[in-house]
Amino acid sequence: MVEPLRRFGHDVQWLDADALRAQVRSATYLGGLWNKTGTVMVNPAKLAWGLARAAVELGVEVYEDSPAVALQEAGSAMLVRGEFGSVRAGRVALATNAFPSLLRRLRHYVVPVWDYVLMTEPLNEEQRASIGWRGRQGLADAANQFHYYRLSADNRILWGGYDAVYYAGGRVGAEQQHRASTYITLANNFFATFPQLEGIGFSHRWGGVIDTCSRFSPFWGTAHDARVAYVAGYTGLGVGATRFGADVMLDLLSGQQTERTRLSMVRTKPVPFPPEPLRTGVIELTRRSIAAADAHGGRRNLWLRTLDRVGLGFDS
Repeated sequence: MVEPLRRFGHDVQWLDADALRAQVRSATYLGGLWNKTGTVMVNPAKLAWGLARAAVELGVEVYEDSPAVALQEAGSAMLVRGEFGSVRAGRVALATNAFPSLLRRLRHYVVPVWDYVLMTEPLNEEQRASIGWRGRQGLADAANQFHYYRLSADNRILWGGYDAVYYAGGRVGAEQQHRASTYITLANNFFATFPQLEGIGFSHRWGGVIDTCSRFSPFWGTAHDARVAYVAGYTGLGVGATRFGADVMLDLLSGQQTERTRLSMVRTKPVPFPPEPLRTGVIELTRRSIAAADAHGGRRNLWLRTLDRVGLGFDS
């Protein structure tokens, strides 16, 4: 990873185990990549609130708690129907992420996957000193089933990832927002990474739904004679990528050929998921294969190697 990032002008540093542990102390670390220019840390909620405020200041009307239930042509325009009214628009940009799209064709390409996080109690000075982390970098490990973690302003550790969960049938509801077995897995892995913090409590826990497609990266398209554009499939990386995704949608709605619309990732679609119940079986087989690879030095079984060859999954 170091070489291509440097070719694109990023300031990256390879750290061996000792150098990495000098930054953040964990006996589990074997080495790492420090990217000093290619990432930025933001609070996603504050980013969303700020974008909404900027949009309203520009005259955009925002209708919260107003689910759109249908999309239909209305002469030369489009009609977005809600439960209690409708909006008429010349162009429509669909950015529904993990939630069912108003275009049924997209439901073959996207599945909702649940991600869960824990938040510790605030670390005291002794606990902070025991793990280092004075640079307050954002961290993620490099397994297929990976953790991401951050220090909050009040010195709590947000610890999430690893156990991405697909519920049969693609269920998205309040009953999926918590999963006790995943919280236990997260806690066990946390203390395996930072045994010096044994005994600290977790003050918050929650889950959220993300969208994924078979190639694990966004895809785009148009419908209704290019009056509708869409993007989906961010696979948990939308905070950094949705601005680019929106620019591509605007290009598509304008009908212009641009450097962005000529990209192969924009011109091609991922392989669709099979229908249920086969879909659940394929996802579970892939999840178990990924876990087995992580447990055996990254060695990929026949199923994962097959996915690699046809351009699906992490290595697509």
